[in-house]
Amino acid sequence: MPVYLIGLYVFVLSIFVGYEIISKVPPLLHTPLMSGTNAISGISLVGAVIAAGHGEDRLTTALGFAAIICGTINVIGGYLVTNRMLQMFRKK
Repeated sequence: MPVYLIGLYVFVLSIFVGYEIISKVPPLLHTPLMSGTNAISGISLVGAVIAAGHGEDRLTTALGFAAIICGTINVIGGYLVTNRMLQMFRKK
């Protein structure tokens, strides 16, 4: 079986599993979970930088760059939402 088919199979399964897990989480826990997943997004951001910088061909560099953009947006957005949540619990 070709490697790309195995990768596609894992990707599709991860979409279904991720949707099922997130849909079962109560809304009050979404923001604390988001702050915890920022570390995972940071790790994927490091992988994207490695993929983009390796530069074997243009496709790898372009996909790595797109992953850097998406990962950065995810990390920054997660920290902004977490900061906003924490400000709601501060004493005035």
